[in-house]
Amino acid sequence: MAPGDVTAPVRVAIVDDEPDARERLRALLERRPEVRVVAECVDGADAVRALAERAGGDDAPELLFLDVQMPELDGFAALEGLADALGTSALPAVVFVTAFDAYALQAFDVSAADYLLKPYDRERFARALDRGVARARAARAARAAQTERGDGDMRALLALVRRERAAERFVVRRGGRIYFVRAADVDWLDAEGNYVRLHAGGAAHLVRDTLGAVESRLDPERFVRVHRSAIVNIDRVASLEPYFHGEYVVTMRDGTKLTSSRTYSARLRALLK
Repeated sequence: MAPGDVTAPVRVAIVDDEPDARERLRALLERRPEVRVVAECVDGADAVRALAERAGGDDAPELLFLDVQMPELDGFAALEGLADALGTSALPAVVFVTAFDAYALQAFDVSAADYLLKPYDRERFARALDRGVARARAARAARAAQTERGDGDMRALLALVRRERAAERFVVRRGGRIYFVRAADVDWLDAEGNYVRLHAGGAAHLVRDTLGAVESRLDPERFVRVHRSAIVNIDRVASLEPYFHGEYVVTMRDGTKLTSSRTYSARLRALLK
């Protein structure tokens, strides 16, 4: 396929944990010559790994049919993982597939390519596919012309997801591989330049994000900022020792000692009562 060739089939990936749902989507897609199925993923984690491996290649998906309700890593969490792994501008166009109106309306309101509400008929599928193909081809043409992709809709979607749901896990890239770190397993976090360092089980992992952005996604009942550049999991705090001017020395269960600033000490005391 020549770069930017809008007539070439759009590469599609299917992500759904239900075999029957994947089979139905595949059957409908195979009837349409303007698309080519290049990947089928059984859950969100599988999707993040598969798309990261294909990034930049001839089989990199340009359009994603993404189920919302999946175990472990749901569709929205998978989208966050893909944004971390690929970058927002490299995300494929997305058609959400869901059995719940609330999710469908949320996706539509932030201008995803489209959504399919289960059960859907062939006519509704055709409309969603047409919109998805149009979005994917527009992105392809923009890349070929070396112009900035208009990914404002996807940025809006990610911002909404991150505001409305606490982070359940983090996607970490290391040595060319994708790892998942559960938020519940994180002992504490600190800022490291343009990254956030996660400390979990004696290991450290870097995530490309700001500490403030990560904090907004964490469960406020479990995580508390103790300093401008540090957040702790209160379940992993071993002890607090009074320091100067209302500050505390926070000792974590892994032996790490952090000093809370006076600005954040009151909230720390309240959560530990």
